Amino acid sequence: MLKLENITFDCADAAELAGFWSRALDRPVDDGANRFHATIGSADAGPTLMFLQVGESKAAKNRCHLDFSSDDHEAEVKRLLDLGATHEGDHDEYGVRWTVLRDPSGNEFCVARV
Repeated sequence: MLKLENITFDCADAAELAGFWSRALDRPVDDGANRFHATIGSADAGPTLMFLQVGESKAAKNRCHLDFSSDDHEAEVKRLLDLGATHEGDHDEYGVRWTVLRDPSGNEFCVARV
């Protein structure tokens, strides 16, 4: 049986990027985080968010990204921007409206309006 174990983010500084996602998701970074490796939720049920330092920078659009939703879309997008995310664009397609953001390492993620 296949089990989703980790959602992995490649980045320049694992502890720094884990800190962004910790604040964004209001979940603590696991003990032992450093610039090479960090996790969130390793003791919890479900997949762990894992952050790994890699030598090369992001070159193109993510092949995999996280999608979130919020019933207070504008406030949530503002909060994420205040934490260090950058705004990439807003979309309204297929009956869904969402905002594309990038985390401090350039990984795209989306926040949909519900």
